[in-house]
Amino acid sequence: MRDPVTHFVGGKPWTQGAARQGPLYDPTTGENSAMVDFASAADVAAIVEVASAASASWKNASLAKRTTIMFAFRQLLHERRDELAAVVSAEHGKVHSDALGEVQRALEVVEFACGIPSAMKGGFSENVSTDVDSYSIRQPLGVVAVISPFNFPAMVPLWFVPIAIACGNTVVLKPSEKDPSASVMLAAWFAEAGLPDGVFNVVHGDKEAVDALLTNPTVKAVSFVGSTPIARYVYETGTAHGKRVQALGGAKNHMVVLPDADLDLAADAAVNAGFGSAGERCMAISMVVAVDPIGDQLVAKIAERVREIKLGKDMGPLVTEAHRDKVSSYIDAGVQSGAALVVDGRSEQAREGFWLGPTLFDHVTPQMSIYTDEIFGPVLGVTRVAGYDQALELVNSTPYGNGTAIFTNDGGAARRYQHEVEVGMVGVNVPIPVPMAYYSFGGWKSSLFGDTHAHGAEGVHFFTRGKVVTSRWLDPSHGGINLGFPTHT
Repeated sequence: MRDPVTHFVGGKPWTQGAARQGPLYDPTTGENSAMVDFASAADVAAIVEVASAASASWKNASLAKRTTIMFAFRQLLHERRDELAAVVSAEHGKVHSDALGEVQRALEVVEFACGIPSAMKGGFSENVSTDVDSYSIRQPLGVVAVISPFNFPAMVPLWFVPIAIACGNTVVLKPSEKDPSASVMLAAWFAEAGLPDGVFNVVHGDKEAVDALLTNPTVKAVSFVGSTPIARYVYETGTAHGKRVQALGGAKNHMVVLPDADLDLAADAAVNAGFGSAGERCMAISMVVAVDPIGDQLVAKIAERVREIKLGKDMGPLVTEAHRDKVSSYIDAGVQSGAALVVDGRSEQAREGFWLGPTLFDHVTPQMSIYTDEIFGPVLGVTRVAGYDQALELVNSTPYGNGTAIFTNDGGAARRYQHEVEVGMVGVNVPIPVPMAYYSFGGWKSSLFGDTHAHGAEGVHFFTRGKVVTSRWLDPSHGGINLGFPTHT
């Protein structure tokens, strides 16, 4: 068994021990590979104080210093991306190619943060009144917290941490207790890049640690990604304690396939988007909406591709045994409710580890739990509709509004869909429309609590406060106060 994973505080590993610990597993074998320290409320308070002490100087660090450190961290992350991907695979279970893709998307946000001087520029207006100028500036908040999920242990923390730091804040990150080692690695690399002690800290734990962050008066803002019920709790608790909160919740993403679509492209996209990272991602496609009359043909093409997926090469296990069993129970429920089981992945549960094969359902209806619930696993459903209007109604009636896709060769239909659909991120012949780092990531409805999305311009806005200055400087040559400057004669 590996050494315990502990907190990273003040530029170094925590040395004060822990009263409680939790187990870490290798999802491929099911073995207990290590333990992780759980912070008490008192531990969290002490760690927040370290971040607060560091804030006094870091908020005044020049933009040049911040970007120099960010560029150095970017280089380390680029050079060691395989090392980080290996840690992600070992604790989360996703195959190396998926983990490497996660690191690459994280790297793009770091690169965006390297341009923070441009992103934080204010505006200036001369002579808003006689000899009066007005201008705007953005300033850091202080100590901010990030609470990240298990499914992207490298990427999601780096949606927030680089921007928060580059904007002049200090950070306390609480990663998932299921796969915490990637966060500690990132914190050590930031320290190696020259980040001052206490600017970026990592605390591990469960609900006790989360609640301690949400209620600590020194923490000014909280960024969260996770399920919708927990996102709602984080938002309500954090805002009740006076904090700025962005809480990204769950999803049930639909992919609409119109009759004129390239069905081979659509089938490839459905499989990649439905089963990549074993379906454990909030942008996974979990429902394909087949518009008549292409349902039979599309399902046949998807099924052919699903049967070619190789476990361990194309798709990894689920993160824990409990989660694997929960996803498997949805397959049971789908069968019992009358959906047509085209490909059954439950036979793979006999393996050691937390394996579940890719599963495909056809003739799923909106009354079934496999339609309504976010399963967060390798289960893809197909529902059939008569036309575009019915497809749109299905998508817009879901309580979630994270991502969606439409597959068509009709530009007018695509344009209409992107205008009418009530979802935060839309793909046109693109199954997973995750924005680039210079745009912002986030959904609508129950997929987001708060009004600010992650990274991009909205991320900079979230981690800063605006201030407008109106100024008049009296000129001694025009009858102003004599400040000792020479006057014209």
